Formats: sequence, C-alpha cells, structure tokens
Amino acid sequence: MKISSGTDAVLGASLCQDGCNFAVHSPEAHQVFLCLFDMVEEQVAEIPMPVKTGDVWHCHVGGIQSGQLYAYRAVGTYAPESGLCFDKEKLLIDPYAKALNKPLFWVEEDYRGDSQRMIPKGIVGQESFDWQGISKPKIPASKTVIYETHVKGLTALNSSVPEALRGTYLGACDPNIIEHLKSLGITTVQLLPVFAFMPEVFITSKGLTNYWGYNPVNFFAPEPRYAKQDAVLEFKHMVREFHRAGIEVILDVVYNHTAEAGFDGPTLSFKGLDNRSFYLFPHNEFGATNYAEPTNNSGCGNSINLTQPYAYQLVMDSLRYWIEEMQIDGFRFDLAASLCREPEEFSLFAGFLRMVKQEPTLSQVKLIAEPWDVGLGGYRLGQFPANWHEVNDKYRDTVRAFWRGDKGITSEFATRLLGSRDVFHKGKRSIHSSINHVTYHDGFTLQDLVSYKERHNLDNLENNRDGHGHNLSENYGVEGETDDCDIIQLREKQKRNLFATLLLSQGIPHVLGGDELSRTQMGNNNAYCQDNEISWIDWNLDKRQSDFLCFCQKLIKLRQESRILSDLQLRDDAYTNTCNVETVGWYKPDGSEKTADDWHDPDNQAFMIDIQESSNQENVKAERWLLLFNASEHEVSFALPAINSNGFWRVVVDTRYPQMMQEPTLNIQESYQLEERSLGVLCINYS
Repeated sequence: MKISSGTDAVLGASLCQDGCNFAVHSPEAHQVFLCLFDMVEEQVAEIPMPVKTGDVWHCHVGGIQSGQLYAYRAVGTYAPESGLCFDKEKLLIDPYAKALNKPLFWVEEDYRGDSQRMIPKGIVGQESFDWQGISKPKIPASKTVIYETHVKGLTALNSSVPEALRGTYLGACDPNIIEHLKSLGITTVQLLPVFAFMPEVFITSKGLTNYWGYNPVNFFAPEPRYAKQDAVLEFKHMVREFHRAGIEVILDVVYNHTAEAGFDGPTLSFKGLDNRSFYLFPHNEFGATNYAEPTNNSGCGNSINLTQPYAYQLVMDSLRYWIEEMQIDGFRFDLAASLCREPEEFSLFAGFLRMVKQEPTLSQVKLIAEPWDVGLGGYRLGQFPANWHEVNDKYRDTVRAFWRGDKGITSEFATRLLGSRDVFHKGKRSIHSSINHVTYHDGFTLQDLVSYKERHNLDNLENNRDGHGHNLSENYGVEGETDDCDIIQLREKQKRNLFATLLLSQGIPHVLGGDELSRTQMGNNNAYCQDNEISWIDWNLDKRQSDFLCFCQKLIKLRQESRILSDLQLRDDAYTNTCNVETVGWYKPDGSEKTADDWHDPDNQAFMIDIQESSNQENVKAERWLLLFNASEHEVSFALPAINSNGFWRVVVDTRYPQMMQEPTLNIQESYQLEERSLGVLCINYS
C-alpha cells in the first residue's frame, strides 16, 4: 500500500479513484494509527498516520476499495483525572464512520486489554442507491399525524411480514405495514433511535438490553441490528418506500450524550480521541475543570459540549448527512434543552439553534424538541424558536387527568384543546407548535393507561423503582386484565375519549405505535430494556380491538377531511394574516355562554365548543362543528345552538359506541343526551 499525506479537508473515510483518504480529529494525541482489517476482522495493517494538520490527523492509502474495514488507535497521555484517556489498547470507532460491520455489545472479557474483538469496524465507502425519482412528501404541519414506533418492535410479531424480514428496516416498509399506516391515516413515521448504539454496562450485566437505543456510539451509521446485510442500503430502501407511499420519516436523535458514559465508562470512540473538548465538564469557583465528574445533563453519565467547534461540527455534519444522503424528513431531538446550553445555562440564542435556523437543509425539515433535560433549569417547554415544534407534556397530563375525572382542570383542558396558547403564545408561535400526545414510548400504552393504576416494572430488575410514578392512570376497578364486562366497556370508552381528544385538538397529534391495536406492556411504563413481547406490537386482534382500530381510522379521517378541525386560524392570532373561523363559542350544557366563574367551578366537568368556519367560496357550505365533553359520572343533556331552517345537526362521533356511531343520528334539532364519561362530535348538514 502506498501511504501519502492526504488531506484534512473532510473528516472520515473518503474514497477516491486511487484509494481512500482518512482524517480523524484528535488534537492532543501523540500519534494516531489507522488499523485495517479483513472480512473476518483480523488486523492486516496498522498505519501510523503521517501528518497532523491543526487538530486533524490524516493520510491517503492507495488501493483501498469500498468495503474495507477500519478503525483507529490513539496514543497519548493516559490521565483520566486530567481528562486524557489515550490508550492504544482501545480500538476506536471513527466518529465519522458511515457504516459499521456489526452491532456493539458490551462484553467485559473482550473489553479488558485490547478491545479489538468487541469494537465494530467502520466500513469504507458505500454502494450507490437508486431513489427512483421518489421525492420527499413534505406534509404540512396542519395535516401531519405522527406515528411513533420502533424498527424492530413494529414487525417482530407480524405474521404478514416475511419471517426473515421481521424486526428489520426492510420489514418496516413491507407493503402490509405501509397499507396499515395508510389506512390508519398516518402521514409521518417517527422512529426510535437508529444511530448505532451499545446497551449500557449495568443493563447487560443483568441479562437485559437497551431496546429503545438511546445510547449512541456513532451519529452517522444506522444500527446494524435492524439490517439483514447492508444497514445503509436497507435503511435507504425503507425511506424510499415510505416516501413512495407519501409517508414522511422522522428520526428520534440523541446528540446529548454517548454510550461512553461517565468517568468510569468505556472508551469506544470520542473519549479515546478528544475527551476533554468533546464532553462537558464542570468548573469550580476558581475556574478549574473537574474531569472526574463529567457534567450529566442527560442522566446517562455524560453531556456533549456543543460550544466546542468539533462537537458542534460533528452534530451539524450528521444532521446534514441524514437529510441529504439518507433523505430523512425531520428530527425529534432527545433532551433538546441539553443542546442549547452555552455551556451551562440554556440560551434561546445558542449556537445550535442559530445554525439550525440559517442552515438551508435543516430549515426545510420538521424539527421537534423534547424541551427539557435533567440538568439545573432544564425544563424549557415553550421556549424554543418559532420554527420548532415541542413535545407538550402539559397536554398529556391535562388530558389524562380530565378524562380520569379529576376536578378543577376543565379550563386548562380547554386551553390544551386549542393549541396550548398559554405556552405557545399567539402572534409568536404557530398553532401547530404543540406536539400533542396522550402516550409516548416512555410511559404507559393507551391500553395500560386505562388498565393500571400503578406501574408494574419488576421485569426491569430494579425493584419497581424505575419509570414515572405520576401516571394519571386508572384501572376502573381491577388492576390489569379482567373478565368484568362493565370494566372492559368503560376502559374501551375511555380509550375512545382519549384518542378522540387527541385528534380534535389543535397542534400535531402524536400516536404511539400499537395504541390503535390496543397494545399492552402489561403495566410496564418503562420498557426500555425489554426486547421481547412486552415491547413488540401484537397484530392479532379480537373483535373489541378491531372495533377500536376502526374507531381510530375514522377519527383521523374526520380530522383530515375537515378544513378547520386541524387548522384553526383565529382573528386574534397575528402569527398569520389569515382567518378561517367565524366564531369559537364556549357553552355550558344548558346552552348559555360560559363565564369566568364557570371555568373555575371545580364541579364543572361538562362543556360544549361551537366552531363555525368563515367561508367566502361560492358553492361551498361553511363547516360548523359542535364538540361535547362530559367527564362527569352522570349523563348530561346538552341544549344545542339554534340553526337556520335548511340545516340540522348530525352526530358523527359519540364515544359510547365502539365504532363512531352504531346508529348515526341524522336530524338533531334541540338537545342531545351525552352519557357519563363521553365525548360527542356534531356537525351541520344542509338539506
């Protein structure tokens, strides 16, 4: 092999006509070695990189072809207490590797001494891919319905997917899966982390694993666990087929920490190349750095320091790569507040937020913040820029509490219905800013939310101490599964209430994958370490579950077919200069307008919203919707607003019925009886 100096211009492994350029950032290393391996991972060469330019070591190796396996070793001072973790015995993954040859598992015996056997190798180059002219769907926020799912859990138990493809990227885009998502009305799939990751040491030691994948070792390489042969090509195939069906793909991305954990964590990549600047460390009152205790805003042992140019560049390069090369439509940023610390305090003017706003590729995709981290002052809901959407936990908690029957929160519930404008203020943020959810991957499923009062996480082997203890859930008489028909019927109705509220609220609805199929985790509300039937979606449905699926399909269709149910543009909202609503009226069940005292009455658990469209289009009848809510434990009679003689109220949803309406009521004039703990939707029909 002919070795030459190469260039520091592009980090990573870059193929060219006569070989490959390798460049890696490691400013404090005394020497960096490029290690080459054959297909059975036997080392065939160890090349001292001949040139260091600034912070980057680089070289060009002639004759290297696509498919070559490689990694690095860095030599330098080993003084962890001073933040220097150089150790030639630790093989290091290239932070810019675009593909890894195998998944990374923690094996104590393979890590001791030389870690070559344990560490995955980067793969040079990649084959070209034919996108077949398929373009990104670019779904507007007003029409977006997100479906959060896990690549493996989506199809691991689906008998309609070929057995060899279950649990893989190729299985996720199987025609049967796409048909299910389309029939449900999903526009956007949000995948749990697909960056290459390693299950934590303490989980592995218990015989469990990190199923969710929130523990990355690389920000470019798709996780090999979900591939049959080539993770990059198979991931692209999945994205292309989703796009062909008009479905967007959003990635849940983790840029706040890595699998290298804290001071005593393993050296896998970043720590062995540039620990002191890549990670964030606290300072004492005299300005001295404490390298023995990495800052831990993530709760996972370390925090990445995005005020450092290299870490900042790495994250931005990664985002661009997934958008341009992998054709991703957006990102949900895990613990996004951590990315906006400068470096300790959250800042709305953080470099990360400024760059995302001005970067052409990033400004055109969906950006979703989980607007908090676990550090001091980390809760930042409503404080991200206007081009962001935010996961709204206030929505989740309020909707759960209202339908559970908690008193004194009706006014807040009404605020959540119309876009949480106390958080995302009119004139400053879009009415679509809120990511509304009742369930998320980290918590109860919808079925469990109405079946369990307490968490049941013993299978996690943490003595049931993990997972959230404040779930605002209810079992309605029996903890868990039951044969009691009355309890089952009430649970089903509560599921319909919760799902219908989600789809009738302003903001972007977020559906937890499997909720439409009545998926249960048997009361586990923190199934992060359960790579088994607890977490996987069960596709076998009985009559009750099929009815609920049909209900979900029709609710999403109702939202999507309306001009205003998903996109209220109000006169008093200066964020846009458009208005599509004539009036929004709030009424008591007796038909009188609600007053301030009514909103603050703790016993007030029933109310009505009258939404009238303003339409100037010829031959287009203006929409008018009446939403009835009754969270009380008794039936309520609603006096309906008067309408002109050529129209009548038609009931399109009553959650007492398993499938929208068993016997649709076609002509309601004066009043409607709404059962206890029920929701109704009426619209105007013109004769």
